[in-house]
This record gives sequence, structure tokens and C-alpha cells, in this order.
Amino acid sequence: MGSDFLSAVKNRRSYYAISKEGPISDQQIQEVINHAVQHTPSAFNSQSARVVLLLGQQHDKLWDITKETLRKIVDADKFGPTEEKMNSFRSGYGTVLFYEDQSVIENMQNQFALYKENFPIWSQQSSGMLQFVVWTALEDAGLGASLQHYNPLIDAEVAQTWNVPSTWKLIAQMPFGKPTAQPGEKSFQPLDERVKVYS
Repeated sequence: MGSDFLSAVKNRRSYYAISKEGPISDQQIQEVINHAVQHTPSAFNSQSARVVLLLGQQHDKLWDITKETLRKIVDADKFGPTEEKMNSFRSGYGTVLFYEDQSVIENMQNQFALYKENFPIWSQQSSGMLQFVVWTALEDAGLGASLQHYNPLIDAEVAQTWNVPSTWKLIAQMPFGKPTAQPGEKSFQPLDERVKVYS
């Protein structure tokens, strides 16, 4: 296995302190997304993953929507930390929205009835792989990112704002930007408690 790949996997971290600076161009960011979507595996090659890339003011709008949605359900006297967190995501350069197209999943269920119950699970697994590929590729390009889950609270307004097809189900949000602070130390459980090898 290539050392560059393993280094990229190791270096991928959650960055919460990010800025609106972009070390690569918008076109290069889109190329990263396109490459990840095209080459990340999916069960039966179903290719159910969908992505919405928000940059600039569109990115800002997403986190304004999220903040105002949360304001309606979080007590006013406790909203300060929530607002601060939303502002930290908004301070980034862009956001990747990860979706799974439910019509593709239903079609696969109809074609392969024997595995009907598995396709929604496999869909989530494929989405997780795509999120990891995008996250690692952004890190490798000099961008820090984190993975957020404000769905389903924001789903309806996001779908309306960006004309998202009704069959697309929002899975996760990934705000990214140029890191302005390093993440903290990461601790690890002993590998001999997590990996079993038999030969």
C-alpha cells in the first residue's frame, strides 16, 4: 500500500477553526468532488450517491438556515454556544452536502428482491465511504473539514432553497475551509483490543 495514501488517511482530522480562504481554486474543488463521486464504490454499482457543493454566499446561506432552524428549538438562554458553532461553520469556504437518491435504492430493491432489506444499509455504507474519500481528498489539498448532521431538521428548507429533487435524502454536511488552528491530540485504543489476526 502506498505511503502517500496511508499518510493522507492518517492526516485527515476534524477541523472546526476554518477560514474563507481557499488554497485551491473552485474548479479544483469541484474536480475533487467529481473524482470522489465517480470512483467511490457502491453496492451492485448502484451509484446512488448525490452531492450538492455550496461555495461563497451559497455556503453562508446554508449555515444561516441551520442557525435560524436551531434558534426555533433551542432555548434562547442556551443558544449562545449553538450560534457560535454555526458561525464557526459559516466562517469556512464551502460545504459539501451528501445525499442518497432513494429512487435508485428502490429500483435496486425491485430488481434484486432477495436483498431488499440490505440496500438501504448498503446505501449508508457507500455514503460513508464517499464522505471519507471527499474528507481525505480535501485534507490532502490543504483544506480542513468536519462532518455534521443537522438533517432532518434542515432538509425541507435546504431542498426548497437549492431545488433538490424530492428523492434525494440528505445524509450529512461537510463544511470546509483553510485551517486556522490545528486539531487537538488524538488518542487511540490499543490495536490488540480492536484487531484479531488468525494465520
